[in-house]
Amino acid sequence: MKFALFSLLMNIPNAVTGETLTDQEKFQNVLKQAALAENLGFDAYGVGERHGEPFLSSSPAVVLTAVAARTSRIRLLTTVTVLSVLDPVRVAEDYATLDHLSGGRLELIIGKGNDPRHYPLFGIGEEEQWESLAERYALLKRLWTEEKVTWEGKYRPPLSEVTTYPRPFQKRIPVWHGSASSSLSTELAAKYGEPIFSSNTFHPMAKYQALIDHYRERWAYYGHDPKDALVGAGAGQLYLADTKEEAIRRFRPYYDAFNATASSQHNQSPFTGLEDTIERGSALVGSADSVIEKVLRYYEGFGNQVLAISVDGLTESEQREQVERFAADVMPVLRREIPSTVWSDRPLTLQRV
Repeated sequence: MKFALFSLLMNIPNAVTGETLTDQEKFQNVLKQAALAENLGFDAYGVGERHGEPFLSSSPAVVLTAVAARTSRIRLLTTVTVLSVLDPVRVAEDYATLDHLSGGRLELIIGKGNDPRHYPLFGIGEEEQWESLAERYALLKRLWTEEKVTWEGKYRPPLSEVTTYPRPFQKRIPVWHGSASSSLSTELAAKYGEPIFSSNTFHPMAKYQALIDHYRERWAYYGHDPKDALVGAGAGQLYLADTKEEAIRRFRPYYDAFNATASSQHNQSPFTGLEDTIERGSALVGSADSVIEKVLRYYEGFGNQVLAISVDGLTESEQREQVERFAADVMPVLRREIPSTVWSDRPLTLQRV
């Protein structure tokens, strides 16, 4: 198995200390977190995209460019790029630029996002999100693979013989499809023969497994080799301690604080509390052994080769503690137990001057 650490740059008062970081301090925190992830052997670092409080992640391409300058090996993910509201020309230019500045370490995860506040900001009706995503992605693919593109559609002005610059550094920037709530995302991924990344956060395992099963079924329908279907999955929050009881006790204030945010309440989680979330959901809260057991159980259902975790909301010292614990006590076992062909080639190393 391969591992990604990611952040949505959620900036709320710390549930234990009451400390509130300035925006500048939070950005610096994320840059330090990404460098730590690389030093500890994580395979990727991700930055999500949100457009409203308490998140500072409205410009992931900019943040990941800063991460690229602080790192040399780790792959850079967008978790996710909300392509349903973005101009594909701008996306093509911004992320091709990041691809160059990172030495070819970029991988996009695209989706429609799960925060409805971005639709009125960009002039898209929520009911249009899937149609908009499909159209914009078809154009983005052409802009990255063709020159002198002529195009006409619904969600941006027509193009006539347009070539975007810079051209991507990689021959093909890898694209994953974020999957959280609808088979329309898994259908799009299967149609293009591209991997999916299950959010796997706010609901029981069965909901996400149904979408992953749909992806595999449609993958075969489109004539792709079943062994090439590729799945990544998130895991909600991480909190490790020597015992499961200690982890629950220490994590509870953070759980309560996040669940009080409007963003969390929008997702209408069916879980009744922290213990229920741990029992029936994907949250990795417990001892190293209990977390390993849960990841292996989810792997049996999902077949995911990549696992993404987050330590958003914790104090900086706890973030470091949790990431270090995970790297020392959990990652080695899962690397040994779960095969992964993802990122088996070594990424290019950024040349420094």
